[in-house]
Amino acid sequence: MVLYLKITLRNLYSSPGTISTRVKNQKNNTMSSDSKNNRSIAEKEKRFVAMTSVLAAVFLTSMKIVVGLLTGSLGILAEAAHSGLDLVAAGVTYFAVRLSGRPADAEHTYGYGKVENLSALFETFLLLVTCVWIIYEAIQRLFFTSVEVEASFWAFLVMGVSIFIDFGRSRALSRAAQKYNSQALEADALHFSTDIWSSAVVIVGLFFVRLSDRMDISWLAKADAVAAIGVAVIVVYVSVQLGRRTIKGLVDAIPPGLQDQLVRAVKVEGVLDVKQVRVRKSGPETFVDVSLVVKHEMAFEHAHIISKDAEDAIKKVLPGADVLIYLIPSRSESDSIFSAVRRAASRNDLSIHGIRLYNAGGERTLELHLEVSELLRLDEAHQQASDLEAALNKSLPGIDHIVTHIEPTGEKTIQRDSTPEDERMLIEALNSLPGEIGLDFQPHEVRIHRTNGELSLSFHCLMDEHIDISRAHALTEQMERLLRAKVDNLGRVIIHTEPDHQENF
Repeated sequence: MVLYLKITLRNLYSSPGTISTRVKNQKNNTMSSDSKNNRSIAEKEKRFVAMTSVLAAVFLTSMKIVVGLLTGSLGILAEAAHSGLDLVAAGVTYFAVRLSGRPADAEHTYGYGKVENLSALFETFLLLVTCVWIIYEAIQRLFFTSVEVEASFWAFLVMGVSIFIDFGRSRALSRAAQKYNSQALEADALHFSTDIWSSAVVIVGLFFVRLSDRMDISWLAKADAVAAIGVAVIVVYVSVQLGRRTIKGLVDAIPPGLQDQLVRAVKVEGVLDVKQVRVRKSGPETFVDVSLVVKHEMAFEHAHIISKDAEDAIKKVLPGADVLIYLIPSRSESDSIFSAVRRAASRNDLSIHGIRLYNAGGERTLELHLEVSELLRLDEAHQQASDLEAALNKSLPGIDHIVTHIEPTGEKTIQRDSTPEDERMLIEALNSLPGEIGLDFQPHEVRIHRTNGELSLSFHCLMDEHIDISRAHALTEQMERLLRAKVDNLGRVIIHTEPDHQENF
């Protein structure tokens, strides 16, 4: 009993962070949520401890009733009633332990762990009712009634056996409660420990009854009532603390400072911001949901590493926790604007490219290229551009000017093969480009067509694989300008750039 009270009071007065502290102390004992074998063993052990408590309560209640009736001792009959209350509590605990061990299902996605919290709350209520009854009876014996207690050998024996069994049950239950972080078993252990105190009080009362008979001191017979009030006050205090922790578990309260500790822990390399941290307990299980902001252009493999690092950091604070990491891609203002432009074009079944946003003189200008069918008249193409600009002005009120460049797609143009003269002229122009721009881009896969009197050219070129994409685009624009200067009536030019993978020997 002394050992159990030390454990209980230590839990009550431990530093802030009850959940994390208790879980840390169970680092080597807490069930692993991802180990079905360990979970099965744990559930069997919890059910076994709870069932033996039910059997012990049945034996004690029966024994006290028989001895109380045989001796006529009101104190022992009262203890029989107290043990009967413990039998009800032990039965509730056994039911709760069996139910809480069920795996999660479609209706209970977090499992049935909260049943243990409900069971502990019910047993706390029974403890408080018992303490109220003890205090009431003690006051009656002190001031209003005189109770005759038969201090026989059988009375001492039954109370001694009761203390012995209660002590063993209390220790077994408290060990299981600490090992598996079970509030139901903890409350049941508290029930049996209060039986130890109440039985001890009865023995003290029996002792003073004998002493008062021998020494003819009548007031000594009331010492058990005084001791009973003291024990009841202690049990009330411990029960209230247990009840408070149980209620906190039911409403998903967490210890002060735990959320800040988790926020600091999940700020691993690559995390830009922590949007949300949620923790909930369900019986012995702890669930943690975290939302983290990362760069939107991040590769999947890197995002997975960040998620794993954050999960490991959480489990250092709450070992064995079931962790869910949700990654949110960050978005700059320009990214959001570009996305809005693409969404507006998609809603109008339009194709766009070359979106640019400029800030100059306190005004913001949005430029984009709109692709339309070349079979449209100018007024029809302009109407499509106007409709798109109107939609953008509505969805992007912060944009001062929108400039749309209309381009024909050429999808319905009938092409014919170019003449040898066309090919000779364009090949010569291509071959002259490397010397003029200072880059040996090795043009290949050249395609030349004549469309409605215009020449169309497409080719592939090689560039350094480490070159910046903006620089590569600028070079292709320079190539296009030089080609148009060399070749009259040059229409569509498509240049496909490829990285030049050169082997190093």
